[in-house]
Amino acid sequence: MRDARSFWWMGLLLCSALAQAVTVRDDRQQDVVIAKPPERIVSLLPSLTETVCALGQCHKLVGLDRYSNWPESVRQLPRMGGGLDPSMEAVVAQRPDLVLMATSARGAERFQALGLTVLVLEPRTHADAQRVLHTVAQALGVPKAQSDAVWRQIDAGVVAAAQSLPSHAKGQKIYVEVSPAPYGASESSFIGETLAHLGMRNILPASLGPFPKINPEFVVRAQPDVIMAGDSSRASMAQRPGWSQLKAIQSGKVCAFSSEESDMLVRAGPRIAEGARLMVQCLLRMAGDKP
Repeated sequence: MRDARSFWWMGLLLCSALAQAVTVRDDRQQDVVIAKPPERIVSLLPSLTETVCALGQCHKLVGLDRYSNWPESVRQLPRMGGGLDPSMEAVVAQRPDLVLMATSARGAERFQALGLTVLVLEPRTHADAQRVLHTVAQALGVPKAQSDAVWRQIDAGVVAAAQSLPSHAKGQKIYVEVSPAPYGASESSFIGETLAHLGMRNILPASLGPFPKINPEFVVRAQPDVIMAGDSSRASMAQRPGWSQLKAIQSGKVCAFSSEESDMLVRAGPRIAEGARLMVQCLLRMAGDKP
């Protein structure tokens, strides 16, 4: 009888463990088994860090890449190196039960070989951001109703930003620079999608890929009405071949964002709506309206 009871309890415990386990598919098209809701998470991509926090799970983060800086509460967490080249030793030392990292990062296979559970995700579009939000929620054991509510709030914020822009400010040609190489945001990126929601025309076609490296002469030929870029880009713009002849530069139609604003703008995560509002403020200033 005792053996029967022991067998019954073991079966019950096994069923309980299996009930907690979830399988999610990441951007490598690999099925990742999460044995139980993780308690120690290392995030190596800022948009993934922000996604974890938007789902109310910030307190489970134990290590981050050097660029994750929002919300304020994560800034004191240990740093694991760059997102593309994380420190293997630093990550392992935190004993994470889940590592979140980008498809462009190195080391996923090594982490897995060391017994760590790795989820590889890198949103580039609005649909990606929504999918990643739901995937991370599933991996963390957050109810779908909660992740649905978070996404509805994000989507509603983008719609509200678009509705706040008057018709006379719409239809302009826009160039958005995401880094000084220069790399731009095309129509196929989440930034390009936001611009389309706002009724703007992107000078970079989707055929170039989401965030292509741009020949400076391409921008000169396109003659954007407004340029959006970070402070780090503005200083070098006038020195680029032909850029002193850009009407947008000559007329001061350049919105230069601070590093904090640039972070908000270029991350495909929970702050997409804030990025949309930032673009609207820029466009209102360029149109001579109060932001």
